[in-house]
Formats: sequence, structure tokens, C-alpha cells
Amino acid sequence: MAETTLEAVDILGLLALLPHRYPLLLIDRIVDINGDESATGIKCVTFNEPHFQGHFPGKPVMPGVLIIEAMAQTAGAISLHAAKSDTPSLVYFLTIDGAKFRKPVVPGDRMELKVRKLKRRGNIVRYACEAFVEGAMVAEAEVAAMLTAPGQI
Repeated sequence: MAETTLEAVDILGLLALLPHRYPLLLIDRIVDINGDESATGIKCVTFNEPHFQGHFPGKPVMPGVLIIEAMAQTAGAISLHAAKSDTPSLVYFLTIDGAKFRKPVVPGDRMELKVRKLKRRGNIVRYACEAFVEGAMVAEAEVAAMLTAPGQI
């Protein structure tokens, strides 16, 4: 049986793969990349992120929608990474299903975003996603996205 070599992408690699920039690039690195099949995104949550000014003053909690976006960015990045195309591509978020939030994510947390491909049909990919802090699940959802060349839509 052939051994699978897992890859990693650091912040510079993410900047090359994804069009997102501060304050909406919500992952710091991706590890344990197995093609476009699975990976773990890493998000180091810090107090100086702009959403904590208003969500919530005196009790900072990362908005659930940003946790879902971090999951989607992880899934999109590994899809683009696996494509290894010289032509730049974009990933358009299509659906979020079964989103559940179990515990708050707060500054100082290291969130691990585990994504696993469920299926691919043409340029549409669906992933099961789970977010963990210190081994405890904090959120889960299924996301689907469409990979396209810029200007295609």
C-alpha cells in the first residue's frame, strides 16, 4: 500500500491561493492536506480582530458566520491547491447546510477547521466541516462551492 504524503500551506501560500485579504482572510495555515480530500485549517483567534469591537464589547465572541467562512476558506484553498493550475481560479460559496454552533470561540483560542470532501460533480465541490478548540467541537456545517476562472460567472 502506497503511503500518503500530507502537505501544508503557510500564510504566503494562502495569499497566493485565495483572493481574501485582511480583515477577511480567516485562516493562518492549512496542515495535513490530502489532495482535495481533506485537510485541517488553523485559525489563531486574536483580540485585535475588528469584529471583536462590536461582538460583543466586554465579552468578545467570534461570530458564527466567520467560523463558517473560515471553514469554507479552508475547503476552497485545498480545492485550488489540488488543481495546481497556472490559470488563477476563484471559489464561490454556494450553500451552507446543517450549521450548528456548540461553544463560543474567543480571543486566545486556536481553532482547528477539519474539512473532508463529500462529493464533487464537475466544478461543484461539497465538504463536511468541523471546528475544534482544544479538542472540543465548537461548530459544524456542510458547505458547497463552485470553482471558476475569474470572470467566468
